[in-house]
Amino acid sequence: MERTLVLVKPDGVQRGLIGEVTSRLERRGLRLVAAKFMAVSRELAETHYAIHKGKAFYDGLILYITSAPVMAMVWEGPNAVAAVRQTMGSTRPTEAAPGSLRHDFALEMGRNLTHASDSVENGDQEVALWFKAGELISWERSNDKWIFEK
Repeated sequence: MERTLVLVKPDGVQRGLIGEVTSRLERRGLRLVAAKFMAVSRELAETHYAIHKGKAFYDGLILYITSAPVMAMVWEGPNAVAAVRQTMGSTRPTEAAPGSLRHDFALEMGRNLTHASDSVENGDQEVALWFKAGELISWERSNDKWIFEK
């Protein structure tokens, strides 16, 4: 069972889209195992986006993610990383598939509503960065057997 980090970034929070993001992931069949509404510290932002340090957009990215609250969540399910990324759509909203969140609600890459882990390994690392082990809740839904094969 894969786990992946999902952030509803400041633009998504400001536009009132937390429920839309959560609803689509739930309807997809993924299971929410952690969530918190939070202000992102500069330290957390710099650690999370360390791979982009030195790039022209880095400072703006840090300022943006720390500018307003985010909704941080952990979702799990079979192929959770791919399923979440497909639900979100391409990083560039104008290239996102119809029906994806970014296609339906975004226009520009710098305001693309969400972050989703791009690999299982990064998902594990990002979940550990944003959440303490005790904040993750392992549980089963009564309808899991109708969503998950195993």
